[in-house]
Amino acid sequence: MELAYIPSPSTGVIELGPIPLRGYAFCIIIGVFVAVWYGNKRWIARGGKAGTVADIAVWAVPFGLVGGRLYHVVTDYQLYFKEGRNWVDAFKIWEGGLGIWGAVALGAVGAWIGCRRRGIPLPAWADAMAPGLAFAQAIGRWGNWFNQELYGRETDLPWALKISEGVNREAGTYHPTFLYESLWCVGAALLVIWADRRFELGHGRVFALYVALYCTGRGWIEYMRVDEAHHVLGLRLNVWTSIVVFAFAVAYFVISAKVRPGREETVEPDPSDKGEAAAVTEAEGGADADADADADAGAGVGDRAEAKD
Repeated sequence: MELAYIPSPSTGVIELGPIPLRGYAFCIIIGVFVAVWYGNKRWIARGGKAGTVADIAVWAVPFGLVGGRLYHVVTDYQLYFKEGRNWVDAFKIWEGGLGIWGAVALGAVGAWIGCRRRGIPLPAWADAMAPGLAFAQAIGRWGNWFNQELYGRETDLPWALKISEGVNREAGTYHPTFLYESLWCVGAALLVIWADRRFELGHGRVFALYVALYCTGRGWIEYMRVDEAHHVLGLRLNVWTSIVVFAFAVAYFVISAKVRPGREETVEPDPSDKGEAAAVTEAEGGADADADADADAGAGVGDRAEAKD
């Protein structure tokens, strides 16, 4: 007898007149908003300017969405390109399916473009964004709850997730892996914030710590999932991805700490400083020109005096 469980929504779409509000998309949008808002606060605290985070996010977010979708479609191609499947579904991002690894990888490319346009270092911007990204993932995972997807093995625990009968799923109660990952991301964000304040991390090490922590949790949560996935040497592909990315994150953290210890003193150049420097240079150039003119005038007078003599 089921005494307690987490219910799943009967539908993942709320109709607002002619506009369908999809729970999955709503969670992603709220997550992006939180990441940019909190990232902006951290950027200003580090000495940056208000609005810079949002300007760079204009590049990073679209790239991240495309990268996340590409990773999902490539690693789960059987859902879209096998016999009986409709390849057009690969473009239906609102139905779920974003791979965090692809989102971070291609999102970083977009962020790099935005940072170059603003003349700021990408590692510093990534450090400011790291906790906000973890919070965004925590919120975004609730989109899987709306879609009744990415749950774990069957269980009768009081916090089991009740799944209804549907396409590619059987009714029952399962481990709510979406909830486990959401809670893990919140814990990782709080730990990253504490470590950053305690040790004054910089030069990309805050972001590396966030990535390592996320990979640690994602590894064991992924192992619990029962949805269809490719396996390599008995492990799900995303478990291997977590292991590899974790190793790179830790290596970057250690090497960066030795090569560039401490934190950046300046994260964003001040346009007024450039203006002042240009003005000083122009003034100095003008003074030099005046001095040269005076010298030339003096020389001319001397030449005329010699000619009279």
